[in-house]
Amino acid sequence: MATRLGDIVTSLSKFDRSDTIYAAEPWTEDSSALVAYEPESGGLPREAAEAGMKYFLEVDIASEVLEDWIASLQDEPSASATCERLIEYAINDA
Repeated sequence: MATRLGDIVTSLSKFDRSDTIYAAEPWTEDSSALVAYEPESGGLPREAAEAGMKYFLEVDIASEVLEDWIASLQDEPSASATCERLIEYAINDA
């Protein structure tokens, strides 16, 4: 079931680390997104494809990126800043 990308990012620990995040572009915290297991055959899960979503990041990678980034900060980042950091990573480094 689709939700906001920002809601997924703030609740990453609820998801299986082997799942993948799919989101509608352009990626913002309000983008429609979902978490699903990547099909064995590759490509997108049917629900993501039908909603026009693209691959965003694996939950495991997203979790590691945020854990490392947050550990380097002095203060806890806002939910918006956390989502923005993950979007920047997905665009520039993934």
